[in-house]
Amino acid sequence: MQADDVFRQQLLGVIPRLRRYARSLVFDGAAADDLVQTTLERALAHWHQFDQRRDLLVWVLSIAHNAHLDQRRRDARLQVVDPERASADQDALGGDPGVDVGLRIDLVHALARLSPEQREPLLLVSVEQLTYAECAEVLRIPVGTVMSRVSRARATLRQFLDGSARSPAAGHLRRVI
Repeated sequence: MQADDVFRQQLLGVIPRLRRYARSLVFDGAAADDLVQTTLERALAHWHQFDQRRDLLVWVLSIAHNAHLDQRRRDARLQVVDPERASADQDALGGDPGVDVGLRIDLVHALARLSPEQREPLLLVSVEQLTYAECAEVLRIPVGTVMSRVSRARATLRQFLDGSARSPAAGHLRRVI
């Protein structure tokens, strides 16, 4: 059975936010597009399971989160973009990178250093502006855990960006010496 027109139109409306979440989750445009496609395919295949009383965006982001976890399990590692590679890719694409390209590269690098357990709720709450309850529903964890992870992620991100966080390798060298 094919999805009805109303559902398809609603689904089209959430694609921009789904794309933004996917891009911030996987740090790679092509991988993000693949995640969006997988998510949309799953949503269309299971459209009849969607409860109209729920927020479609939350449901779709849940599908995206699960698809991302499936991919991480398949890959057995999370692939992140090195800031220098991101800069080189931006240069290769041409165009105006904007006045804050250095800050964006630093932010991407800092986000990549966060654990997925901290990065995912931070992005859902801060970028996608989901409530803590909606984020908890997407990630299938308690609301208190979401609050704690977002708080720790913000603190860690600040440390990474202001340079006060020690890298694990630097801490190890200090202990050895």
